[in-house]
Amino acid sequence: MLTLLKNANLYAPQPLGLTDILLAGGKIAVLGPDAAAFGGLPQVTTLDIEGGRVVPGLIDLHIHITGGGGEQGPVTRVPELQLTDLTTNGVTTVLGLLGTDSVTRSLEALVAKCRALNEEGITCFCLTGAYQYPSPTLLGGVERDIALLDSVAGVKVAMADHRSSNMTEHELVRLGSDARLGGLIGGKPGLVVIHVGTSKRGLGLLMGALENSEIPIKTFLPTHCGRSEALIGDAFRFSQAGGTFDVTAHPDAENGRDAAHMIAHALGLGTDPQRITLSSDAFGSAPRFDANGTCIGLTYGRPDTLMAEIRSLVNREGLPLETALLFLTKNPARVLGLEGIKGEIAAGADADLVVLDDALTVRTVFAKGKLAVLNGTPVMKGRFEL
Repeated sequence: MLTLLKNANLYAPQPLGLTDILLAGGKIAVLGPDAAAFGGLPQVTTLDIEGGRVVPGLIDLHIHITGGGGEQGPVTRVPELQLTDLTTNGVTTVLGLLGTDSVTRSLEALVAKCRALNEEGITCFCLTGAYQYPSPTLLGGVERDIALLDSVAGVKVAMADHRSSNMTEHELVRLGSDARLGGLIGGKPGLVVIHVGTSKRGLGLLMGALENSEIPIKTFLPTHCGRSEALIGDAFRFSQAGGTFDVTAHPDAENGRDAAHMIAHALGLGTDPQRITLSSDAFGSAPRFDANGTCIGLTYGRPDTLMAEIRSLVNREGLPLETALLFLTKNPARVLGLEGIKGEIAAGADADLVVLDDALTVRTVFAKGKLAVLNGTPVMKGRFEL
């Protein structure tokens, strides 16, 4: 099937102006004047974008595809997401993971959900492990899961959090070594995605592990780094050493200190914008604890926070759209080892495209070349979605 998008105001994510885009076989086949030559052919479906902004499909590096939660008992287990929760918000690639609960949530279910999302039409990868260390695995070892399971790109763990296993520096080095080896054997990024909690230790454990090992810094992706300006300071120093850090979208954060504010603060410190990613933590719980560690409230995130943060970055913080898009396109694509395939609009890349209106709201979405959303209405739906 061939699809021609005419008169697209292209952000690839760098602005390229008005152009035409030909999609074929799930890929971007032709960009520019040559694409227009295919218009009018009987096998080509043509859609006039009428100058709307076309950007790469968003990549969410931290999302609980099978649901998270549970900090206030079984009734607080968050439900799993559906396909249109992603596509209607412009998300076409995700990295699924477990959270606090690896007792009633399983890696088996995570991998199955990951496969289902791929079959339904988007691109999904996942992580072995959870908050705990030693990491729960499917095949008896982190390196085996990463090397042998197609969908597994790395491992998840938590630190600086009262719900974590309080791992030692030596244990983090061992986990990073296992992930690195599994990645090399399996041709994967071999990521260690680290949930960073609210402890004053911040990224201290991670920086110590890097100083006392030979593990490449790109192996580690600390997330939730926008919790405080102090943690952003740690993340800035991590980025100066060549690392990339992740900030969680929370546009309704108290005191206006949402992800957009924290990213702007990081950039103000001198952080290279290519060293920041933005993720939703969607369908994972957002609990509130009192000083004694008692959970006193709980909600969960949604994927619509991503575009809300982009709007705040552009409209309030004054970032150019092409810079704000980096955090959800090219940067996470690089972290996943998918440069040139995901996160950009170029000939040969996957045909993951989002059309935004003047208010930076998602209107139309293509996932792997197939129309997923048209004028805000889902066209592609999950098996059990009405």
